[in-house]
Amino acid sequence: MSYQLLNYQREAKETELYDTRLGLAMHLALADESGVFQPLNQNFGVLFAKAHSLPDGFLVAKALKKTWICQGKEKFYIIGIRVNADGTLDETSVGSILVFETENFIQYQELPLLHLSEMPLMDVQLAYTDEGYQIRWLDSCDQAYQVTTPSLDHVDETKKVAIQWQPLLEVATDIEGAIPRNSLTISEEQGDYLQKKLITPHHITVDLPDEVVVENMEELTTMKATLRYSDGSSRQAGIDWFDLPASATEKAFVAKGQVHQEHFSFPIATYRADPCIGKWQGEYYFIATNDYDDNRSLYIRKAKTIAELVTAQEMKILDSEMYPEIANLLWAPEFHIINDRLYIFHGATPGPFEEEQSHVMALKEGGNPLVLADWQRPQKVVKADGSPLITGGITLDMTVIKDSGRIYAAWSQRQFFPVDLGAWIYFAELNPDQPWQLLTEPVVLAKPDYGWDNNHTFVDEGPYALYRGEDIYLTISGAAVDSSYCVGYLKAKVGSDLLNPAVWEKSNYPLLTSLNVPGEFGPGHNAYVEDEEGNIWNTYHARPGIDAPRSSGIRRVHFDVDGQPILGMTEAMDVNPELSLVQVKVKVK
Repeated sequence: MSYQLLNYQREAKETELYDTRLGLAMHLALADESGVFQPLNQNFGVLFAKAHSLPDGFLVAKALKKTWICQGKEKFYIIGIRVNADGTLDETSVGSILVFETENFIQYQELPLLHLSEMPLMDVQLAYTDEGYQIRWLDSCDQAYQVTTPSLDHVDETKKVAIQWQPLLEVATDIEGAIPRNSLTISEEQGDYLQKKLITPHHITVDLPDEVVVENMEELTTMKATLRYSDGSSRQAGIDWFDLPASATEKAFVAKGQVHQEHFSFPIATYRADPCIGKWQGEYYFIATNDYDDNRSLYIRKAKTIAELVTAQEMKILDSEMYPEIANLLWAPEFHIINDRLYIFHGATPGPFEEEQSHVMALKEGGNPLVLADWQRPQKVVKADGSPLITGGITLDMTVIKDSGRIYAAWSQRQFFPVDLGAWIYFAELNPDQPWQLLTEPVVLAKPDYGWDNNHTFVDEGPYALYRGEDIYLTISGAAVDSSYCVGYLKAKVGSDLLNPAVWEKSNYPLLTSLNVPGEFGPGHNAYVEDEEGNIWNTYHARPGIDAPRSSGIRRVHFDVDGQPILGMTEAMDVNPELSLVQVKVKVK
């Protein structure tokens, strides 16, 4: 069996739902032998054009138009026309095309701009023949040309020939907003992998032995089931037994139960953004930005379990009247343990937004996190020499990354003067004895250079580390704090030189958007916590309506066949209710 892979673009909707710069990206759909195309990645783009950077660092948003996919000699290639974010002519790349190569349509390598003509381009196509790569284009004077080249890094314009432009073949699809471009045949293996990576997995089986022999009843309560998912991934889950014999002396019986699953309705807290759950001395603690009072206070909840945090009492531990330098915009608090001490990293300003800076607040030795007086005065984060992280700008959303015995910080930083550059992700090593002080000069890890993270505004923020095997995923949130908000990631290897930006790979498309979970708009600003069973939980905020307040949610993080986090798996996809009831024959020794 083979698959047909469709390359398409999307019609724009209202800017709150699907902006022009999102539609002007490569989207993919897959059809099996039925011929019916299924959109991949929730009908969200998978390949975006990078913004153009001016000499002063200012980013000019770009989009990708008229994409075309082609099977090359060893890899797949994508070409397209770079345009401004609104679809108008990009004066900086007139007559040139963007070129990408990929082995799997998951990771993409962008090649240099390829110049074809002195005239603006209206359409482009690509084919691979025995003679090389055949590029066809239509210019703004309605003239069509073709050139054959051995590679896609250079074109000899003297070899172009005039041709008759061939219109696109019609592709039948009912995908919302789809503007088909072209399709190609890919192998069963390639198609299966795309489905595993770009369709959210769902629970398909429960593996449990038909019969078990146990020493005692308590051993039965520790039994785990293996849950298998549509992408080939799996995980262990406990069983809640509800039909056990009343007598402990019974030696043979059938035990009935249900796959254990924690349930969290969205939202768990309204007017609470940037949520974070931390674990300290055997207890769980919840903290978040307080949108209810315009970000002027921070409250903590404490409970024995993550589920109990939902109804736990809130206790105030900081407000904007306690210290003159902490007078407004208490943003994005996070718990971090460094050298066996508990800290809260948060943003604050003495007044205006333009003076927001990252701060660190330490719990006193032996202190109770719920007691306001047990927290020390917040310290503003500074460089190694004691100077500010930035002048003429703001810093916020600072988080902690631990690797190979070293402590690092990542944060969002925005230069306002002399020119507003938008919010970028910075990175440096921290002093573990004084975690409000850097040890190294900050480096830039990411800029909002794709349509998904410069939509409505140029922002990359909310970094938080998620560790999986040999990989460190630093999830980041992009775009404006409205329905355009979404989550991407940076990825590096454990033990690599994390201070070298080159070791970090940025996702070309987001992991989580408003299209993933119905009724949750603008999801983002994630933090992660591990429970007693080894499950990783994602705390995030979203809006229960486009204009609804930012509100906190909790969802289990699943990991796909490659170990990549999946942030949009709903409870019904995580545990299929129709498969959750189980039974096993039990013999007690």
